[in-house]
Amino acid sequence: MKQKKMLSLTLSQLKQIYNQELPTLTTLATESKDEDEFKDRLEEFLKEYAGSSASEQIRQFIQFDGREVYELSTEQHIQIQTLSLLWQFLKGGLANGTTKTDLFIDLFYQFKRLTEPTPEKSTMIKIKSRTERWPTGLDENVIRVREENKERMIKLLIYKLENRKTPTQSRFQFPAGISEQEKYDLINKWWNDYRFQLSMAIKSPTELNRFLNNSLPEETMQVLARAKKKGIPFFVTPYYLSLLDTGKVYDDETIRSYILYSSELVETYGDIHAWEKEDIVEAGKPNAAGWLLPNAHNIHRRYPEVAILIPDTMGRACGGLCASCQRMYDFQSERLNFELEALAPKETWDKKLRRLMIYFEEDTQLRDILITGGDALMSQNKTLRNILDAVYRMAVRKQKANWERPSGEKYAELQRVRLGSRLLAYLPMRIDDNLVEILKEFKEKASVVGVKQFVIQTHFQSPLEVTPQARDAIKKIISAGWTITNQLVYTVAASRRGHTTRLRQVLNSLGVVCYYTFSVKGFHENYAVFTPNSRSLQEEKEEKIAGRMTYAQQEELVYLLENGVEVDERIRRFMKRHHLPFLATDRNVLNLPGIGKSMTFKTVGITPDGQRILQFDHDGTRRHSPIINQMGTVFIVENKSIVAYLRQLDKLGEDSEDYATIWQYTEGKTEPRFRIYEYPPFRFQITEEFSNLLIS
Repeated sequence: MKQKKMLSLTLSQLKQIYNQELPTLTTLATESKDEDEFKDRLEEFLKEYAGSSASEQIRQFIQFDGREVYELSTEQHIQIQTLSLLWQFLKGGLANGTTKTDLFIDLFYQFKRLTEPTPEKSTMIKIKSRTERWPTGLDENVIRVREENKERMIKLLIYKLENRKTPTQSRFQFPAGISEQEKYDLINKWWNDYRFQLSMAIKSPTELNRFLNNSLPEETMQVLARAKKKGIPFFVTPYYLSLLDTGKVYDDETIRSYILYSSELVETYGDIHAWEKEDIVEAGKPNAAGWLLPNAHNIHRRYPEVAILIPDTMGRACGGLCASCQRMYDFQSERLNFELEALAPKETWDKKLRRLMIYFEEDTQLRDILITGGDALMSQNKTLRNILDAVYRMAVRKQKANWERPSGEKYAELQRVRLGSRLLAYLPMRIDDNLVEILKEFKEKASVVGVKQFVIQTHFQSPLEVTPQARDAIKKIISAGWTITNQLVYTVAASRRGHTTRLRQVLNSLGVVCYYTFSVKGFHENYAVFTPNSRSLQEEKEEKIAGRMTYAQQEELVYLLENGVEVDERIRRFMKRHHLPFLATDRNVLNLPGIGKSMTFKTVGITPDGQRILQFDHDGTRRHSPIINQMGTVFIVENKSIVAYLRQLDKLGEDSEDYATIWQYTEGKTEPRFRIYEYPPFRFQITEEFSNLLIS
């Protein structure tokens, strides 16, 4: 039976399919007096298929059935009853219409794997055709649609500017007595000023719909109205809204799902919990990873080598609110917000910044600082220069202090500085000449004191976000000698076949290297956009494989990118020379609560609603806090079944048959980190001692 038809079966219809296609399994269940006997009979049955991955998976279900495990993200104990429920289903003990079919469809495919050959995986021709079906923001027809959107929005902006209460000091005002054409020309000029875009940001559902040509359906407007009532902020610039297509010339769902909030997000808002448990800090107490931090809001940390700095500046805002934002918890608590004038740095910030730098300076292991927010590039140039100067002075002091320490007792010195920003996609006009000069100057002087890696860590979600304006912004940053890396959040729309390979392809052609492909965090607010980890593995094995490099090719690429000069041209020549459609430099991972990123897991059960229960181990390819030795493996329940995910794909116009191999991806292993993301070795031996660490 076709997979798509399976997704729509009732429980009784599914039972008939089991009877027809898995008669031995049905007999084992009906002849067993209870679930324990059923599992014993299954053990005997599986001996015929010993050694196969399918039989090993079913043995996992047997081993964990009846066990209680601690689910880390919700901090609740759950009972695993995968095969117990299967026994009840096959015995006819579950009511039709009140029990979901998702669990039993997944189990059907697990048992079918015992006898059916593994489906053929994608050929290079298939990968190519899937990739090329997705347009980019550099395609002529896409540019044309967006120019039309811009022209329509300029008329709306004229009306908005004329009718808003504009502060007298605002630079964006119409001189008295000018004509409509002159107003149009002024807005057209201001369009490329990021400050104008921020000042004209859309902040309500009604205005959002107006700028989208009144194209939003009533159901969506009702959800957005509830979101506004609940206090979820709206903040979208006219530029970013112009990327959407209300005329359906191209599929903009990946961008659209970042702007339009889901009913699940609205329901949960106000009760959202931090997924990253290490971000929850109490004064004087270590976080979930064991680190002591100077305060709860400015420095976040989970690894020995790197800490996140969130400044008290406009960097606590963003160019827009992503519906799947990993820091939605902080927007809910209003630590991050869009009150731009209120976020201007206060006089006390400079003093606090000096104290925060002492934390880095006096830590034995820190060598990597990620300045983010919010968004690092939301800070004004003057503010950003001050932050980078403070980082530089800290690096100098840390290096000088090391001169007095013997080998083996020296502290890790600063080697990597990163700025986390989505503005290359949200607001590319922010990358102005003054910012480029600041980046150049910082790299020049910081290189002298041992900093070797300078990175803008950005977030393009769709190839449609790579516009001519974004291309220009990328080119400017590369001219400053900084590397640009991309992190993709693997939402449902982004997970469609070929979409991620297309994004890698267009970014690589402009000199951007991909860093992470993140599974969406699994809390209920992200239900609409969550993609099961099995799909991430499927993408890794069946699509990303087209960009795999040999060890020799990896070493060549590392050498080409080492000094940050002409990386765009070097990457293009490299791909052409080695006949690579894109570079598979990113890792597909899930951010686990408290213990870092990983894709090393096995499926140990399935909930009554069909969500897979995954037992994760930490990423063995990098250093962790020593607390990892106490934590061991952790259990995570995915918030969506594979069946529900495939139904979503069908609604988006995808053919779920094209994802038929997804069922076989029940366990994963974290990919090794690509060489360009490794820290360079120190020229001396650093201490093995940890500071700012407290593990009971």
